[in-house]
Amino acid sequence: MAEMELALAVAKAVEEMRKAGGWPAEDALANLAAQIGGAFNVKRDEVAIMRLSADGLMLSFLFPARLAKIGTIPVTTTHSLAVKTIRDKRGECVNNFGVYKHPTVFESVDLSTEEKATPIQKIVSAPMIAEGKVAGVIQVSRKAKPGDAAGPDFTSQDLSELTTAGSILGKYLSTLRAAPPKPADPSKS
Repeated sequence: MAEMELALAVAKAVEEMRKAGGWPAEDALANLAAQIGGAFNVKRDEVAIMRLSADGLMLSFLFPARLAKIGTIPVTTTHSLAVKTIRDKRGECVNNFGVYKHPTVFESVDLSTEEKATPIQKIVSAPMIAEGKVAGVIQVSRKAKPGDAAGPDFTSQDLSELTTAGSILGKYLSTLRAAPPKPADPSKS
């Protein structure tokens, strides 16, 4: 998908989320991730959308939803590509992520009942910048078992496309004030 096509698809998805009001629904984020994943020929669960807290101290997953339930990433974390992306305010492609020193706690989570966790082999990470400030990070990865083919390397063109998409999404996320609502506890109904 050309950069302009991805930007238009992200802008359309963001406009739909904005019209729906409040925090984006899980299915809206899944749809957005599927569109972004399609542009890079990866599965939607190989797309991560993370938002920086208002105080700038924590990074929270908005998508994949299962990772949102696991926890947050302190911006003081060392060796985190997402944190590095925030700190440097610029993206990066890492086509040998398997040997890149990084925390693996989120990588070890099964994202669906059909697929077991698979390590990230290649990744492109871009900041979501709004009004000169980082609102979050968007990442696209290629996962594969060590030794298996993980697909083509990410390129500077891929980084450019993801950065453009991230800026559109970042402007929207920066307008959301409160934290996303916590799911209702069915035992208290």
